[in-house]
Amino acid sequence: MFDRNIRLRLAIAAAVTLAALFFIVPSLTDRLPAFWKNNLPSDTLRLGLDLQGGMHLVLDVQVDRAVESSLERLNVNLKEALMEQRVRFREVESNRPDTLVMEIRDRDSADRFRTILKERFPNLKIVSSRTTEGLELVTLKLDEEYLETIKRFAFEQSLETIRNRIDQFGVTEPHIIPQDRNRILVQLPGIDDPQRAVNLIGKTALLEFKLVDDDFSIDEALRGNIPKDREILYGTKIDRRTGERQRVPYLLHSRALMTGESLEDARVSIGDFGEPYVSIKFDSQGARDFERITGQNVGKRLAIVLDGVVHSAPVIQERISGGQAQITGAFSMEEARDLAIVLRAGALPAPVEILEQRIVGPSLGQDSIDKGIRSIIVGTILVIAFMILYYRYSGVIAVTALLLNIILIFGALAAFKATLTLPGIAGIVLTIGMAVDANVLIFERIREELRLGKSPRAAVKAGYEKALSTIIDANVTTLIAAVVLFQFGTGPVRGFAVTLSIGIICSMFTAIFVTRIIFDYFIWYRRIGRISI
Repeated sequence: MFDRNIRLRLAIAAAVTLAALFFIVPSLTDRLPAFWKNNLPSDTLRLGLDLQGGMHLVLDVQVDRAVESSLERLNVNLKEALMEQRVRFREVESNRPDTLVMEIRDRDSADRFRTILKERFPNLKIVSSRTTEGLELVTLKLDEEYLETIKRFAFEQSLETIRNRIDQFGVTEPHIIPQDRNRILVQLPGIDDPQRAVNLIGKTALLEFKLVDDDFSIDEALRGNIPKDREILYGTKIDRRTGERQRVPYLLHSRALMTGESLEDARVSIGDFGEPYVSIKFDSQGARDFERITGQNVGKRLAIVLDGVVHSAPVIQERISGGQAQITGAFSMEEARDLAIVLRAGALPAPVEILEQRIVGPSLGQDSIDKGIRSIIVGTILVIAFMILYYRYSGVIAVTALLLNIILIFGALAAFKATLTLPGIAGIVLTIGMAVDANVLIFERIREELRLGKSPRAAVKAGYEKALSTIIDANVTTLIAAVVLFQFGTGPVRGFAVTLSIGIICSMFTAIFVTRIIFDYFIWYRRIGRISI
């Protein structure tokens, strides 16, 4: 019965060790056979920004701009609703960006104005009203609860959009963490083109379709005579003969007929002349809207505008059905890919400002790795020396468990695709010191039992049983602290908490389970007469 028991425990320990080695091997060599790559774990251990090098960014989401955009959209919709109901009004310029001011011409219009406001625009509240000579001046403001909802949504949506863009960009194990109320911490390990990443993250990606006004002279508009509800935006044109980029002005209707909210997909394609362009596809509602817009404006030019830049302004030849369109322009292949990424990920609901930008070079990261490895080696050697000198052959058993513990820690980090950081290395060094604590408690208990005259078999059994509750209490309390650090900490603190948590679990397995197997083997199979401890 005992023979089967020790064989089972040995098989469990061997299986766990073998699994850890399978996950570690890809990090030690890239010369793996095809069978291994196809059937066994092949992901390498992921290194954090402080070890691998890369980029550190702190972004500020300008949520007030999202509030202004929402208020502007409500303003446009409100004016359209008032005109539909024949309400006599005039918009008055407000000196505050968070309010709207309307001048209502008569009593009947004022009643209809309030009815429309109550039924269709419940989030707009009247904060003041003043009547002078039969004209009522009404000041409107967004409801406070709705205001906070806009800000919260803008921040959460910005966080998700940036995460989607970075995931499609292909960065391994990025850290994207909310900080404070409107700030986002972004860490991109191993990135080799920082400026491209900055451009990708910071691009608002607001896609708009606007009609070009060809009836009014663009030269007259450039001289400052811009018609009402018109704006001048610029695009880029390349001279095919010289390759020179030229800035081209467009006079556009200010109101967008359609935005990128209905966008379903965006892919890079190659044109007839080998030039890349972005092919976009709308969802069902967007396809119907695009078909209606193109059908109503045949013969006119429709500008495709991204973040205030005109990428193309083709003439609508006929009604376009199917929800397909193209964004052409002076794109390189990389620019076209990045444009497709930001369009697929969606537009940022509010602009983001880079508050802090740091580049961590790979040489600094390599230096950190070397120092971290040296600290692990030195710490391990000191612990090994102490255990062997103080506990003799029993110390060798503890050292065996310690070395296995280190293998299991790195195997677990690779298996769970955790990121190893410099604080994480500190956690491993701490774990090495803590790993033998359990063995010290057990060995001291065994010594006490041997002094009482018990046999080696009885002393080992009593030593493990009496020390077990103390070991579990000490390790569980430390594990709870590590979990709390992981839950509420950020960046380096979480890296430390991850390795500490994994180290505690692995050390309990090796110090209690594995060392007991070795003791039982020598006592039951080799039938030793005394324990060197």
